[in-house]
Amino acid sequence: MCKLFIHANPELWSSATHSLRIDGMVTSVRMEHYFWLILEEIATRDGMNTAQLITRLYHESIDAGHDLGNFTSFLRVCALRYQALQLTGDIPTHHEIPIATLDAEEILVREGRSRHSQVH
Repeated sequence: MCKLFIHANPELWSSATHSLRIDGMVTSVRMEHYFWLILEEIATRDGMNTAQLITRLYHESIDAGHDLGNFTSFLRVCALRYQALQLTGDIPTHHEIPIATLDAEEILVREGRSRHSQVH
């Protein structure tokens, strides 16, 4: 089992720092390459580059009242949720389907139902 992980390309877990501007302020984000690849895929689906996606996630999170004290962790979780939602079929694996066209409210309701049934 572990061979699948141990013998993967080491580049995937090496870190990279990307600098971007959010509201005129230069911000640096350091994550493993694998997370950058996933965020790039998400951004591309909706016609953005990675910096635009991250800026949008930042603004929408602030608008929703989230405390982004650890923004890098938030981005990692976004990447993992994207993959988890693909596994459940809530986000199509076809990259030509923009995420913005999906019914986010319905997906969240289904996810909540599924989580509720797992607890009981």
